[in-house]
Amino acid sequence: MAWNNLLGKWGETVARELLIAAGYAIIDCNWRSGHYELDIIAQNGNRIVFVEVKSRSDINDDPRQAMTRDKQLRTIRAANTYMKAFNITLEPQFDFIGIAGTEDNYRIEHVQDAFFPSVRTYK
Repeated sequence: MAWNNLLGKWGETVARELLIAAGYAIIDCNWRSGHYELDIIAQNGNRIVFVEVKSRSDINDDPRQAMTRDKQLRTIRAANTYMKAFNITLEPQFDFIGIAGTEDNYRIEHVQDAFFPSVRTYK
């Protein structure tokens, strides 16, 4: 497995542990449908939480830079697909977890409500 894939798997494991410690219930991980993917799906109270995880090997890197508007839109579309597929009626929340460093020395940031779906009106 390539180094970046191993780093991503490790980052998602650390993120899951953080969420569980914070009282989130993990529902699913690495859910895919077509070209959509959701890293972690959890429940926190009356919300379904879609968590995007970004890992960087350099502790000085800022993983938030990878959370572009395009990535946010893809995550929102994937979440919508998931909610429709499983008839989920809970309020959605979009969190971001960024991890920078290695197993021996890393920093982690959990941003709740990191972004919101935009509202569109149709005629």
